[in-house]
Amino acid sequence: MRKLKVAILFGGRSAEHEVSSQSAKNVLAALDRKKYAITPLLIPKNGKFNFEQLKKFDVVFPVLHGTNGEDGTMQGLLKILNIPFVGAGVLGSAVGMDKEVQKRLLRDAGIPTAKFQVFDHRPLTTDYSKVKYPCFVKPANTGSSVGISKVHNQKELAKATKLAFQYDRKILIEETIDGRELEISVLGNENPIASLPGEVLPSHEFYDYDAKYISPTKTEIPARITKKQITKIQDLAIKTYKVLCCEGMARVDMFLKPNGEVLINEINTIPGFTNISMYPKLWEVSGLPYSKLLDKLITLALDRNKSESALKSSYKI
Repeated sequence: MRKLKVAILFGGRSAEHEVSSQSAKNVLAALDRKKYAITPLLIPKNGKFNFEQLKKFDVVFPVLHGTNGEDGTMQGLLKILNIPFVGAGVLGSAVGMDKEVQKRLLRDAGIPTAKFQVFDHRPLTTDYSKVKYPCFVKPANTGSSVGISKVHNQKELAKATKLAFQYDRKILIEETIDGRELEISVLGNENPIASLPGEVLPSHEFYDYDAKYISPTKTEIPARITKKQITKIQDLAIKTYKVLCCEGMARVDMFLKPNGEVLINEINTIPGFTNISMYPKLWEVSGLPYSKLLDKLITLALDRNKSESALKSSYKI
């Protein structure tokens, strides 16, 4: 039987270039070489790459974290080329990347999330007088906690907004939530399923880039919570996944408050696949080994492409 030709696309013009490379290394090691003919394709930091070469592959696995890869841009190109690809489509990717749009959709769907304010890059329109401390300052479109700061006063706010605006023209200022940090993995297209949740136990003041990748924080996998709480969190994660038009995979991050209330923090449509990443680890403890998880993701990509290809693309008057 002919092996499926799989391209692992990684790197890219993104602040998360190095994380992407680590994720791709682990995906390459875990894919079954009896089933797949695998080709790693590095997009350099300058973004110069011959994208036409992608046409020779049966499926593309974008392991591209952050802008220019996770935000719908790469997904749009792959759709134009009619190449099956792993993960969310154009809309789900774009919504999942933009924290403001994501939070507005969640709020309108009745899904609880942290209170937030949005500011753009134009200094004449900026009024931070209503900001309450402590809070978080975030670029609207980054992942891996790049450009994010926890702020306790006005002086720190000035420094944090300057940093955040280096990564995006739009930033969010969010209230600080007192609660346990939980993460859960979701998998599927029309009928998604959720893993057991895990808990992040930050050694830093918050789960920043350093805590994720340089001096990794502790995690509890699975999280020590009740069966009732697990069911509640799984149901909310799947609802969030559907509201945000996700497909293939996503990691949903949330807070469990002392009173039992659960708030969604954000969704990540191309979660990390490094050797310390929660997404594959949560599926492992839920009974789905790494290599089988990758098989499922590739199958979901092929299924979606087949379904979309069956749709009419012309109309006779």
